Amino acid sequence: MKRKLLTLVLSAALAASMLAGCGSKEASSADTAAEETKEETTEAAEETTEEAEPAKAEGGLVGVAMPTKDLQRWNQDGANMQSQLEEAGYEVDLQYANNDIATQVSQIENMIANGCKLLVIASIDGESLGTVLDQAKEADIPVIAYDRLIMNTEAISYYATFDNYMVGTVQGEYIRDALDLDNAEGPFNLEIFTGDPGDNNAKFFYSGAMDVLQPYMDEGKLVVQSGTVEFAEVATANWSSETAQARMEAIIASYYADGTKLDAVLCSNDSTALGVETALDGSYSGEWPIITGQDCDIANVKNMLADKQSMSVFKDTRELAAKTVEMVDAIMQGGEAPVNDTESYDNGTGVIPTYLCEPIFADKDNYKELLIDSGYYTEDDLK
Repeated sequence: MKRKLLTLVLSAALAASMLAGCGSKEASSADTAAEETKEETTEAAEETTEEAEPAKAEGGLVGVAMPTKDLQRWNQDGANMQSQLEEAGYEVDLQYANNDIATQVSQIENMIANGCKLLVIASIDGESLGTVLDQAKEADIPVIAYDRLIMNTEAISYYATFDNYMVGTVQGEYIRDALDLDNAEGPFNLEIFTGDPGDNNAKFFYSGAMDVLQPYMDEGKLVVQSGTVEFAEVATANWSSETAQARMEAIIASYYADGTKLDAVLCSNDSTALGVETALDGSYSGEWPIITGQDCDIANVKNMLADKQSMSVFKDTRELAAKTVEMVDAIMQGGEAPVNDTESYDNGTGVIPTYLCEPIFADKDNYKELLIDSGYYTEDDLK
């Protein structure tokens, strides 16, 4: 009897143990299943969140071809372009060509071969890139002409620049107003210096200024003693300060050494103005003339503060770079670049859609607001 009772107790205990074991395994399986379900739910939620985020630009390699480091403004243009493109998520191949056309052609060829998705080109000579840009067109690489229109090629997609005709207009109006040509009797003596004949912009600068000043020349109120008035006569190869200086020295020796007063010099940019000012410093003994310029280079702003240059047209390269980056981004995302001029700039194959930034003039009265307060320069830069 006792043995039978013990057997029943042991059997009951074993059954209970087996039930407990099964319950433990079932609980463990349930826990594992719940954990897996939780992980799957979390992953799905993360994927949904990622899909909900706005798509970012994939970036890509952008080639930026600048003409030279010899002029301050191109260094600023290149630096501004590179920093803003990189900030927008693009890789940048920035090259300077030392004002050598063959070098620039080679650099652009390399940019195409290296897989650039878009080219931004400030050309040395607007007539000399047709062949290499044919390669870009064949490779479906968009091209933005930067500040200098590239001529006679269908490869140009867009043009980004300042209103260059307005630059000349501003310079001409400054001379008109400073000499009070509408009221003063005159005559006043004027000399003219514009830029490189291969730079299409030089013709716009010249035309804008001459459209203001020509009526006073026709009237005899403005006289060019040297007789050099036509664009080809007053152009300055490579915008060279040294070339402008040599020509100004020759003009002074021939027409102003006898005490004849020089009243104004129309200079299309600061590098030509700097050459003229150096020549005047060394060879001219009369009252200092009105001198125009463009770009607000540091040396010229210093001359402006020293009353050796009257004004310089300020073209904020940060603004032009920002607008160009906006155009690049629109194109790279498969859209159309923003433009505000679809009539003015025909490169010989048709009108190129253009974005124009507006230039304004700086002089001794407003330079601080335009150049210092805006962060373009510091006070120390101009000391």
